[in-house]
Amino acid sequence: MAAPQDRWSALLDLLTRDGRIEVEAAAEALRVSTATIRRDLDELARQQMVTRTHGGAVINAIAYDLPLRYKAARNAPEKERIANAAAGLVKAGAVVGLNGGTTTTAVARALAVRPDLSTEGAVPSLTVVTNALNIANELVVRRHVKLVLTGGVARPASYELTGPLATGMLAQITLDHAFIGVDAIDVRRGAMAQDEGEAGINWALAGRAQQVIVVADSSKLGRRAFARICPVEDVHILVTDKAAGPELTEPFAAAGVKIIRA
Repeated sequence: MAAPQDRWSALLDLLTRDGRIEVEAAAEALRVSTATIRRDLDELARQQMVTRTHGGAVINAIAYDLPLRYKAARNAPEKERIANAAAGLVKAGAVVGLNGGTTTTAVARALAVRPDLSTEGAVPSLTVVTNALNIANELVVRRHVKLVLTGGVARPASYELTGPLATGMLAQITLDHAFIGVDAIDVRRGAMAQDEGEAGINWALAGRAQQVIVVADSSKLGRRAFARICPVEDVHILVTDKAAGPELTEPFAAAGVKIIRA
């Protein structure tokens, strides 16, 4: 049987797609008992993610976009390897931009614990610019990191700051690297996000960077999402996992993107 967090993520996926779900249908889809589904829905209701109905549940507005704490469990080993490989591209003294998302959060953690960056000197060994509240929360206690947080309006589902306050701030700075997490990336359509506000701030981050690095596990490759962040021509490096076969990565390499499999 799948772990509870995996079932909760699957249930929220179904609810995000359909708006409501019945216990029997969910049990069949997840191949578990109806008693297990009832317990899972009760727990999600306790966390105010869903509202229980007779025989099922409907999704709450706050859970329309699957929150990070449920996404984080997906492809966790792959994301950790991607993050370590991506963090290895950064040299001491660099200015790094990070958008929100589970993979970029893993990159932030990998940067935070790199021994050669974790100095106790008076001058920070790394500057991180982010619009992600959860990343800022983790890095603010790291004395070797100079943390810069954009302004903007917070999205509860992703913990990201978006809007003109965020993009206006980014227009005033420059970055050595921008690590961009995406919902999808395709050679013809480019890097994409589901939310147009997030796509806008991600585009602004990418536009201020000397090097744009997309971090995405293989499930994101060759897919499409609602709003474009940037064309593939603007992406210098794609860091993905080893499950990304040549059929997925060769089109990006042919377009001039350096591929790193972690």
